Amino acid sequence: MRHGTHLADAATAELDATLSTGPFHVALRAAINARGLSLQRVQHHLARRGVNVGVTSLSYWQQGARRPQRNESLRAVRALEEILRLPAESLIRLLAQPAPAVGAQRSAAHSSRALTGSADTVRRLLDELGLPPDGGLHTVGHHERVRIGPRRELLGHDSQHVVRARADGVDRYVAVHRGDPGCAPERVTVRALENCRTGRVHWCPEAGVLVAELLFDVRLRSGETHVFRYSFEDGTAGPCHEYVRGFGFGGGQYVLQVRFAEETLPVRCHRFAQHAAAGTRNAQRDLALSSGHRCVHIVEPEVPAGLLGIGWVWG
Repeated sequence: MRHGTHLADAATAELDATLSTGPFHVALRAAINARGLSLQRVQHHLARRGVNVGVTSLSYWQQGARRPQRNESLRAVRALEEILRLPAESLIRLLAQPAPAVGAQRSAAHSSRALTGSADTVRRLLDELGLPPDGGLHTVGHHERVRIGPRRELLGHDSQHVVRARADGVDRYVAVHRGDPGCAPERVTVRALENCRTGRVHWCPEAGVLVAELLFDVRLRSGETHVFRYSFEDGTAGPCHEYVRGFGFGGGQYVLQVRFAEETLPVRCHRFAQHAAAGTRNAQRDLALSSGHRCVHIVEPEVPAGLLGIGWVWG
């Protein structure tokens, strides 16, 4: 199957699911992504039908910050159903659902259900490898660099870890990759870049999750530290809207940097935290995108257990 066809199929599957379950903003975003339209093109098509809606309003609608309510806005939604080739009343029907609670919105790529499901998958894969969740290591520092490609896809991410052994004899670390909808984990490449080598690799195609052993070639004594670097090369899924890192245990410093392709930049980026996959998001704040370097970052001096990430809105 060609890569482009794979991405289109994934986007269509996501659209079919969200049109059935909602909420409105997730379905609208999935429909726009499935058709491959920018918000500027959507606005142009609306204007040709005599409906005037700003790009900012469209962006707010698809991220759940606002909902169309006025008669003119509802007229625009019906026009969107035609433009995006959706069944009549499919989006209007979703507006009848209660709006999600403020602060509880999530992108389709990492919904509460998806995060909970992938956590269960990770535990199962760790059991298959016969390893404890923390691997007997405490994270002193973790610097992660995420790369987003020209098709808005997650190209990959690389990590530099500084860890300290909790007990004698620790000689490996298990790294986890959670892909976006449509990810083919069997096609994801794991690269051991420094002071480690790749061991066993297990994955679950249904969840888009891959876990990989990174072997140190040295057995650490309790209290000893180790520095190593590795990467995951993906590029197999559809558009990415956020990057989330889960921490089963509290750790040291965490730095997350997201770099975007020059051809495709988001219109807004923000940081968020979550105590658990089913919890509400808090500590949200906007991040300034450096146009020259095309990146945003966050620094957490001492990361707590839970979820931490960066999200963005495509124009």
